Amino acid sequence: MTSDKQTYNFLIAGVPYKLKTSHDDATVQELVDFVNSKMNQALSITKNGSFQNAAVLTAMNLAEELILLKRKAHRELEKLEEKALQLSVDLENSKNNGRN
Repeated sequence: MTSDKQTYNFLIAGVPYKLKTSHDDATVQELVDFVNSKMNQALSITKNGSFQNAAVLTAMNLAEELILLKRKAHRELEKLEEKALQLSVDLENSKNNGRN
């Protein structure tokens, strides 16, 4: 990410938006494509085709993905910390056994 901010014009579900960001073009395009995909999925299952309902459903789906990923990352970090602690204990024990 660079420090220079650039303004991007893009469409989400056919609605124009502007975004000022320091992300590069490829990252912005990936974000737009991802949100568009999620919005199109939500619009296809929204009974009355309401943009607002689809937007809320999209936000809920993205929040769910984020929270589940954060939980998974936290569990993985805990596992790594446990392994590091065990390796530290094993190393300390091997040093102490070598002195005896």
